[in-house]
Amino acid sequence: MKGKKIVLGITGSIAAYKAAILIRGLIKKGAEVQVVITPAGKEFITPITLSALTSKPVVSEFFAQRDGTWNSHVDLGLWADAMVIAPATASTIGKMANGIADNMLITTYLSMKAPVFVAPAMDLDMFAHPSTQKNLDTLRSYGNHIIEPGEGELASHLVGKGRMEEPEKIVEVLENFFKQQQDLKGKKVMITAGPTYEKIDPVRFIGNYSSGKMGYALAEECANRGAEVTLVSGPVTLKAHHPNIHRVDVESAQQMYEAAKEAFSNTDAAILCAAVADFTPDIVADHKIKREKDNLILHLKPTQDIAASLGKEKKNGQIMVGFALETNDEQQNAQGKLERKNFDFIVLNSLNDKGAGFRVDTNKITIIDKEGATPYPLKNKTEVASDIIDRLVECLKN
Repeated sequence: MKGKKIVLGITGSIAAYKAAILIRGLIKKGAEVQVVITPAGKEFITPITLSALTSKPVVSEFFAQRDGTWNSHVDLGLWADAMVIAPATASTIGKMANGIADNMLITTYLSMKAPVFVAPAMDLDMFAHPSTQKNLDTLRSYGNHIIEPGEGELASHLVGKGRMEEPEKIVEVLENFFKQQQDLKGKKVMITAGPTYEKIDPVRFIGNYSSGKMGYALAEECANRGAEVTLVSGPVTLKAHHPNIHRVDVESAQQMYEAAKEAFSNTDAAILCAAVADFTPDIVADHKIKREKDNLILHLKPTQDIAASLGKEKKNGQIMVGFALETNDEQQNAQGKLERKNFDFIVLNSLNDKGAGFRVDTNKITIIDKEGATPYPLKNKTEVASDIIDRLVECLKN
C-alpha cells in the first residue's frame, strides 16, 4: 500500500463515521488519500474532520470558489491507483450503475482509470431489493469490486445484511489486491467459458444452462493480476471489460476445440471452465425439421474431448485447471477426471449445493489436486475466481 493513491468516496449514510477509521487505516499503511464526498455525506461527517485526517482539502462541489476555480474529476481519475466508495448508499449505487452524473463523486467514478471498490451500506430491505441487487450486478459486470456488507444490527435496529464492511477489512481487501496485482505479470492464460451450441437444424440446437459468469470472472481476475488472457467464449450475453482480455467467440464444441488448441501452445496456463457439450448430432438438417406424428430420433456422436486432447499436449511448466460440475459421487468423479485429463488441479462444484451451479452469482467449490481436497464456503463468483487464481499462482511458482 505504500505510496498508493486512493480516492475515497463518501456518501450520505450513517456509516460515514467509519470513513475516518478507514482513512487512518489507509494512511498507516502508507497510502495517500483524497476524499470526494457527496453533499448528503457532509450531513454525517464534516469535511474539516476528513481534511485533518488526510492533510488534503476535501472535494465535494464541481466549483471550489465562485472565481472560476473548479475541481477536475478527470485529473482525479488519472491520479488514483484505486477508488473506494465507502459507504455506498443505494442511491449512489443506482447512479453509478446508470451513469447519472449529478455530483462530483459520480463524475469522478465515471472518469476513473483505476480499479473501483464499492462497500454498500443500507438497511437490509434496501439491500435485498431487486433494484439494488440489479444495480450491484451491473457494477460487477463493469468490472467493479463489490465489498459485500456484513450482517448484524443496523441503524434501524433491524438485524440482517446491510452493514458496511468494517474499515480494517476494507484496508485488508485493498492491501491484498495490490499484493496480487502483478503476480501474473508476463504470463499468458487461456480460459474457456460459457456453453456450446450443437446444431440440430438451422433454428434448433442442443445446449446447456451455463451463463459464462464463472469463466468471465476468472478472465477478469487474471487480467487484473497482470496476465495476458485469451478468453474462448461460447454464446453468452456477458462482456469482457479488461483491455488485457482477448475474446474469441465460438459456438460449437468443435469450434471451441480448434480455438483452444490454437491458443494453448503459447500459454503458461489453461483454465477449462466452459460447459462443453459431450455429444453433437451426427447429421445437421439443412432445413427446419417439421413436426410429424412419429417420434423424432436424433443420432448423436461424441464431441472432441478438449481437456483430454490438451492434457496430452501439455508441456513441462504448463498448468492446466479443470472444472467438474457433478450431481452424484462428486469427489470421486472429480478425482477421476483430474487423473484422466492430466489436470494440475480441478475445481469441483455440485448442483446439490444451494447457490452453486449455472445462472447464479455465487458458487461453492472444492479444489482437488494430487495432495487432497480443499473445500471453500459459498462465495460470490468474483471471490471464487480470486481463490482459484491464488491456487494457480502457487502452481506456476512451483
